[in-house]
Amino acid sequence: KYNLSLPRTWEDLIALADKKRAVMPGFGADLFLNWLMLLHALEAKPFAGLDSIAEKDKAIEAMELLRRLAEPMPKEILQWNPIMIYELLTQNDQFAYCPFAYSYSNYTRPSFVDKPLCFGNLIELNGKPLRSILGGTGMAISSHCKERELAVDFSLYCASADIQANLYLYAGGQPAREEAWLSTDLIPFTGGFFTDSFHTHENALIRPRYNGYVALQDKAGVPLQQVIRGDLSADKAWDIISGYYRESLAYAQ
Repeated sequence: KYNLSLPRTWEDLIALADKKRAVMPGFGADLFLNWLMLLHALEAKPFAGLDSIAEKDKAIEAMELLRRLAEPMPKEILQWNPIMIYELLTQNDQFAYCPFAYSYSNYTRPSFVDKPLCFGNLIELNGKPLRSILGGTGMAISSHCKERELAVDFSLYCASADIQANLYLYAGGQPAREEAWLSTDLIPFTGGFFTDSFHTHENALIRPRYNGYVALQDKAGVPLQQVIRGDLSADKAWDIISGYYRESLAYAQ
């Protein structure tokens, strides 16, 4: 409709954003994870030390990259999570592209939305594809479970390749099994979501898993939002986030 090409590089993405056709979630936790993605891309050594969350100069550079990308976007993005972005993209044509947001394959399914989305792999920064941060939601069995053998049996059934690539997916699930992601039989139903974004998911980095990390993710997004709004300097945001990081490590002992 707008005679645009898919961006391949960070520079392409900025050009698209300046045309006001790109949008991304600016919700705190999402913003923090995207910043973490850029820290890895800039080789800022996130989480390598105990005093600061990453090398200061590169951490500030990553903030400036996000600030510049968000500059042409509506300020409302700071309240928008991925689902709100996908609802927006499937309901009107104001925006044509979202550079990164956590994926919900339902939005590629013609059975779920009138205007399905297409997903693909991430753009390049400094000549290398970005590697997003993989979180994921899994299954667990409570220590209070009274039917543990039954719970284990069901978990194995649910996670089996046959169920993941069939019943689980057709019922609305987003499978974890590689067999489902690479199945060409599922392309008509999922709009190619799994095959087209497989490389990005396969190469994603796993987010930190220490006790205390989740609270850090929630708190550290706030100063990043303030940087984007122009209410806080990147230098000060780095100090605040590094403080939150040191606090989070106390729970990891």
